[in-house]
Amino acid sequence: MKTGLTLKEHSASISISHRVLDIFCLLSSGLFSYWLRFSHLDLNMAHKNVLLLGVIIGAILLSTFGGYRAWRGSSFSSEVKCIISATFGTFLFLVLSAFVTQSSDLFSRIWVVSWLITSTVAILSYRLILRRSLGTLRAKGYNIRRVIIIGNGELALKVANKLVENPEMGLIVKGFISNHENLSDEIISLGIPLLGSIDLIDTFVSKLDIDQVWIALPMSEVAQMEKVQSALASSAVTIRMVPDIYGFQLLNHSMTEVSGLPVINLSTSHMLEGKNRLLKSLEDRILSAIILIGISPILLFIAIGVKLSSPGPIFYRQDRVSWNGRSFNMLKFRSMSVDSEKRGVEWGGATSMSVTKFGAFIRKTSLDELPQFINVLKGDMSIVGPRPERTVFVEQFKHEIPGYMQKHMVKAGITGWAQINGWRGDTDLKKRIECDLYYIEHWSLWLDMKIILLTFWKGFIHKNAA
Repeated sequence: MKTGLTLKEHSASISISHRVLDIFCLLSSGLFSYWLRFSHLDLNMAHKNVLLLGVIIGAILLSTFGGYRAWRGSSFSSEVKCIISATFGTFLFLVLSAFVTQSSDLFSRIWVVSWLITSTVAILSYRLILRRSLGTLRAKGYNIRRVIIIGNGELALKVANKLVENPEMGLIVKGFISNHENLSDEIISLGIPLLGSIDLIDTFVSKLDIDQVWIALPMSEVAQMEKVQSALASSAVTIRMVPDIYGFQLLNHSMTEVSGLPVINLSTSHMLEGKNRLLKSLEDRILSAIILIGISPILLFIAIGVKLSSPGPIFYRQDRVSWNGRSFNMLKFRSMSVDSEKRGVEWGGATSMSVTKFGAFIRKTSLDELPQFINVLKGDMSIVGPRPERTVFVEQFKHEIPGYMQKHMVKAGITGWAQINGWRGDTDLKKRIECDLYYIEHWSLWLDMKIILLTFWKGFIHKNAA
């Protein structure tokens, strides 16, 4: 008989509790924000409709973003991203609905923004308290899972270290099975008994009082995997495999299923798939439309300045590479004389171009980039993403810089993680690619908002602007 609390990892009661508490937080924070704004709770019909719609959409998006999956063993930051994506997605939906129905004047926008903030804080607060409470109970021996690890080499040791160092996960390692005796000292130093070799697994697997078996074998040891699978075939324990893929250059690696076949994604982009693609598109189209309307007087002033400063067109069109390696014409306000590139282009040659006085000003302040919001509205670019490069340079750099083409898995952006960290213009390209791949790997709506805010906070003026 196994001791300790025996709640299942995917307990329906925990999921239902989360759903009820999330709806309560959405509803109560909406009412609280209304009270803060108007000092009473006598909602008119327009505010009641928005409140009801927000609660329904919020609950749907929380479920869509995986808010009710099992969080045991995952970091709180991943849960934070899930919650913020859902609440911000709800906010975007309400804004879009108000824009389409032309009903924004019927309710308080300050209330909606306040509601977004308070509901996010409320949901994250109770989930953090619940997570820490469960972690404390698991560390004391409640709601635990007994685990044995089967493996040879560094991968198995890495798994053992992770589980031992994080007792709040409630995964207690009861033994280690390995053919490599040279691992025994390190295993014993972790307080884990070495049960024996994989060759003898048949003799003692049925006697083990365990809940889970974690297999951490290199992909080359197929025979050992078959032996382990055969020995565990008659057991009811949960079997997990930790694939030995750490040697690959991974980007958003995950497990999926294609026509019933299990597939490990070594390099993919979750940003432009399913719900994420829709949210990213809504973010780009809504924000770019609002920004273009807001900056239209500035665009007119710059257009007149470009036309008066030198003969030639107002816009400068460059062939750039974006999503999936597709080329598009990126718009800029022309800052150079029309014949500045008659001798061709070369990397790092932006500062040697023949720039007009007015062009030098708009380039230094990045105002020449503003027409790219038109590219965003057209769908060629995103507001946030890796900066696009010219086709001729892409053909050169893809053979010289590891992972260079991976940045083209998503749409190019006006600003990005590399730019707010100072890697812009003719700076170290390898550092820029590292930042671009970090952005793709860790993308969320929250990260996009952070980059946009930091772009304004740090200002458009930069010594590397070009």
